[in-house]
Amino acid sequence: MNPSLPLLQIDALRFAYPDQPALVSNWHATIGPGVTLLYGDTGTGKSALLQVMAGALPAAGRLAVAGVSLDAAPEAYRRHVFFVDPVTDRFDQLTARECTASLAEGDTGFSEAKWQAIADGFALAPHLDKKMFMLSTGSKRKVWMAAGLASGRALVLLDEPTAGLDMPSTRCLWSTLSAFAAQQEQAIVVASAARIDTVPLAATIELPLG
Repeated sequence: MNPSLPLLQIDALRFAYPDQPALVSNWHATIGPGVTLLYGDTGTGKSALLQVMAGALPAAGRLAVAGVSLDAAPEAYRRHVFFVDPVTDRFDQLTARECTASLAEGDTGFSEAKWQAIADGFALAPHLDKKMFMLSTGSKRKVWMAAGLASGRALVLLDEPTAGLDMPSTRCLWSTLSAFAAQQEQAIVVASAARIDTVPLAATIELPLG
């Protein structure tokens, strides 16, 4: 990864659901290392924009992560991005430990030590050998976030990460994100309907865009 490149480059992006007004139109943005807040009320398109950034929803324009263009090399682009749709059921029949292994597959930058520290902070130990469908929404998010924050990928996308989290786990999340903010090596985009004042932010993107 070339540190001189923006981690996420967005050029002339346009996205709209069929027969709906555009959520973004001709949007240009650069997202660098650290934690960026994607802030807006429910219905402003935060989740949709995360899916567009992940390469999971098609949009007009150009997206590039660490210099890799989604149009030119879609699989390589997605290997640089960590995103799990909170409503997915594709991991339901895996244990939390198996889910983590699946999410981390191919991640040469995955840190077992970082994952263990986050899993401990999230109190996941009693749940690691349970199947994902048995876990609460909050515990599922913990499994995905621990894998994502330990993945080493250039861009990590978190959708309402505190939903369903208990206070100790929320404190662990803020502490982990603050460490990412200090390291300035990866870009973390957090979509939230609430302001974040417990983590040093590199930038805030407010929806709807003006």
